[in-house]
Amino acid sequence: MAEDIATGRLPAGTRLPPHRELAYQLGISPNTTSRAYAEAVKRALLKGEVGRGTFVRSIAPDPAQAEPETLRRAESGPIDLSRNLPMPGVSEQHVRRVMSGIADTVHLRSLLDYQTDADLLHHLEAGQIWLARCGLESDLDCIVPVIGGQHGILCILMALLQPGDLLLTESLTYTPVLTMAARLNLQTGGVAMDGEGVVPEAFEAWCRKANPKAFYLTPTLQAPKTITLSRARRMRIAEIAARHGVVLIEDDVFGPLKREKPAPLAQVAPETAIYVTSLSKTVAPGLRVGFLKAPKKFVPALHQSVNLSVWMTPPMTLEVASRLIKDGTAERLTGQQRRTAAHRQQLARSVLGAEAIPEVSEGFHTWVPLPDGWRADVFCAECARLGVRISEGRSFAVNAGDAPEAIRLCVSHEASEERLQRGLEIVAGVLRQKPTWSSMVI
Repeated sequence: MAEDIATGRLPAGTRLPPHRELAYQLGISPNTTSRAYAEAVKRALLKGEVGRGTFVRSIAPDPAQAEPETLRRAESGPIDLSRNLPMPGVSEQHVRRVMSGIADTVHLRSLLDYQTDADLLHHLEAGQIWLARCGLESDLDCIVPVIGGQHGILCILMALLQPGDLLLTESLTYTPVLTMAARLNLQTGGVAMDGEGVVPEAFEAWCRKANPKAFYLTPTLQAPKTITLSRARRMRIAEIAARHGVVLIEDDVFGPLKREKPAPLAQVAPETAIYVTSLSKTVAPGLRVGFLKAPKKFVPALHQSVNLSVWMTPPMTLEVASRLIKDGTAERLTGQQRRTAAHRQQLARSVLGAEAIPEVSEGFHTWVPLPDGWRADVFCAECARLGVRISEGRSFAVNAGDAPEAIRLCVSHEASEERLQRGLEIVAGVLRQKPTWSSMVI
């Protein structure tokens, strides 16, 4: 019922049959349907009106409590294909249920106070379960809770690198990492990539000539190029890192979206790699909870970085996340994100064509090399003029001059599939245009 309401199959105002009639239709006990209706009312999915029946509640927000315009997924105006965020999903009712359960327990007071290591134990157990679902086994004392993946990466850089140290990334990378490096006075270098991802020989060349301290990379559904590194390349990169004493920072926030993938680097190289995962991309964007899995020798420094930046990962959000993980809800919500992403990626390929998207990605974004002659900045400007926001490849480049003429499209930010399709059709129309002399690469 909750899923049907969230997806619009049961629109607001729909009158539901009496619970006894529904029980007869489904062949179940009236007590079961009665409890289901009561739970749905508690979750604010349904409302009962005396003498009229039970109806699906309107989910329209109260104008007095509306979020700022910049935080909403717009229903009008420019179509945004630039933000690599998960679909809105149906996490709201599950989070409401969990928060209601927390409020009814004797543990609420402790969650509103400072936490000790003993208090964190069941949160670490939840992290252990989540890591296992990501394909990574871990001891509890190797897990560090953080406020999402981005905070986790910052904590790693603060803990392990000093001003002037060299941080390597893929030549096209997650740009906030470059901003973090600049704020921490780190040097950065881009490791060359080919059609299969980061090139191990290019990584080794950097190790021989420049003594890097760490290498940040996204082996699964790489942002922005969507590539997943093969097991052979992972093994080679792990071997190079171990030989040269380079710490691998493995960002796997998109990993749960991929059905089949090689073992994480942190599984292949447990003494070399620090693994970063988060619930924000696959469960609920606002549930800022993530976990680091690190070699034990790094854990004390990582805890110090957490203490320095936020003192402690908020116990309340950790508790919500832990309950969602332990009762299986987080895994089910991830599955729903995975299915919706797959559907929307197929839509993108059908609109843009197999030439633009030869292989369908399993994540939220896709990478589109532009036809000969197009400059990516001009292409993006033309799409913006027509009401569609996209990202050019140069915005992800460590060295702007090395960036390919390509764009990244995100299929997840727009809540409406109709708006998504309209935006894709506009992009497809621009792709079919011949660039003018002023928009051509010279």
